[in-house]
Amino acid sequence: MKKKFILASLIFVIILGYLLLPPYLINVLTHGNPGLDDYAFFNNRTVAAGKPQPWKESKTKNHVVLPDSLLVQMEAFDPAAFLIIQNEEIIYEQYWDDFTEHTLSNSFSAAKSIVGLMVGIALDEGLIDSLNQSVGDFLPAYATGEKKNIRIRDLLTMSSGLNWGEAYTSPFSVTTQAYYGDDLPALMNGLEVIDTPGKKNNYLSSNAELLAMVLTRATGKTLSEYASEKLWKKIGASDDALWSLDHENGIEKAFCCFNSSARDIARVGQLVLNKGRWKGNQVVSEKYLTEATTPARYLLDDHAKPVDFYGFQWWIINYRAQQIPYMRGLLGQYVFVLPDQNAVIVRLGYKRSKIYIGEHTEDIYMYLKVGEYILAEH
Repeated sequence: MKKKFILASLIFVIILGYLLLPPYLINVLTHGNPGLDDYAFFNNRTVAAGKPQPWKESKTKNHVVLPDSLLVQMEAFDPAAFLIIQNEEIIYEQYWDDFTEHTLSNSFSAAKSIVGLMVGIALDEGLIDSLNQSVGDFLPAYATGEKKNIRIRDLLTMSSGLNWGEAYTSPFSVTTQAYYGDDLPALMNGLEVIDTPGKKNNYLSSNAELLAMVLTRATGKTLSEYASEKLWKKIGASDDALWSLDHENGIEKAFCCFNSSARDIARVGQLVLNKGRWKGNQVVSEKYLTEATTPARYLLDDHAKPVDFYGFQWWIINYRAQQIPYMRGLLGQYVFVLPDQNAVIVRLGYKRSKIYIGEHTEDIYMYLKVGEYILAEH
């Protein structure tokens, strides 16, 4: 009898503890680590495609056979898709598991680069006065105190100085709360400035989310509506994308969670490669794109050196004397823009290297090496 009572009491305590947990922690326990198909349990808003503009496929597509040595390196990181486009033609395309050319998957932080482009479009349209405009002009919570000194440029370059802890492994981090939680505006509005804005690069997911909130105020549209109208339809996406929300009819998780196919996300890279033009139409100004994909060297990194790896929500890597802008996500979501080869490389998958070379994970160099091999042999 006593054992039954102890067991019942233990079960009661466990259930009570579970019920008292914050809702986001319940989601963490229920769903586990972030995954490529998290949109299946998140609420989403559709980023509608328009008239599809299918990619041309090279007559010699996939004629290049990768050496086993390179293939083994790629498959060590559980790939889902690898795609190379050169001269606006698909020259190489491979999928793993159940992935196809139409499979949607989570972009994770690669979504930030899309947000960066949307800011440029809003700037071109005059909906934002300048990149030096105060965030407080759009968001009342940022119109007073130290937060009134944060400019749109500071959000773009990851130099807002806000007290956000960028951590992906702790269930108690604010990043985890943002990913699994249900009230992003409250989370964003509660942040405080701890470093002088516009001085030091410090990668914070909150910066992209705040940019999205600015865009919503500036345009009078949801981020998904604006992205559909000004980007996704313009670049001829074949499939609707999904942008995950903090709750039903809520706001987009702009710092992550743009769900699209490999072929369609490649279009974002192609747009950058084309200096903002698509089929003769200027989608985003070349001037803005040039600055967006140029390192913000007027900022300092963690070692008090000029930043040489980040622009406006775009990463930049120097590889074999070539400056390559790229999009980057948590599990190895990459879109590389190679101007010298007139090419775009997309890699999607389930994990990335934990080893860093400077600001870039080690696997990035491997994918560029694979791309280099295919481009040379094609």
